[in-house]
Amino acid sequence: MTLTELAWLSLAAYAIHMVEEFMLDWRDWARAVIKLPVDWGDFYITNSVVVVLGIVQAQLAATFPLAPLVFAALMLVNATFFHVAPVIWTRGRFSPGAITAVLLFYPMAYGVYARAAADGVLTDGLLAGSLVLGAVLMALPIAFLHLRGLPYFRQTP
Repeated sequence: MTLTELAWLSLAAYAIHMVEEFMLDWRDWARAVIKLPVDWGDFYITNSVVVVLGIVQAQLAATFPLAPLVFAALMLVNATFFHVAPVIWTRGRFSPGAITAVLLFYPMAYGVYARAAADGVLTDGLLAGSLVLGAVLMALPIAFLHLRGLPYFRQTP
């Protein structure tokens, strides 16, 4: 399978993941377990951006391999720190999204990195850069959630 095909499949995996999170009430879990001040509007907007990023990375995969590697890293960070680790930290409390994180995100991310390595484009710098950028992409919405609660960022008179 080509890097482009894997990039498109990664987006499909993310879409299925979003359905799991929505159907199993990720918002209430996030509020209760990881104390994120999140509402459904935040979920919709953030995941809409993920879809756009997924389309862009798949379109760029053949000529700009960093794009699908960053998307794969985003999947790894999401799976690890927002699904698997919280299940461990809470001694088994289910995290909506954990099923698709384990069954889809880890294998897809591995596939993207393995294909990039087999194609000879995965350098140490590209690996490190993708992981950093994936972590930054995952952190941005969380940072904005916390910033909006500060007086300077409130838009009400």
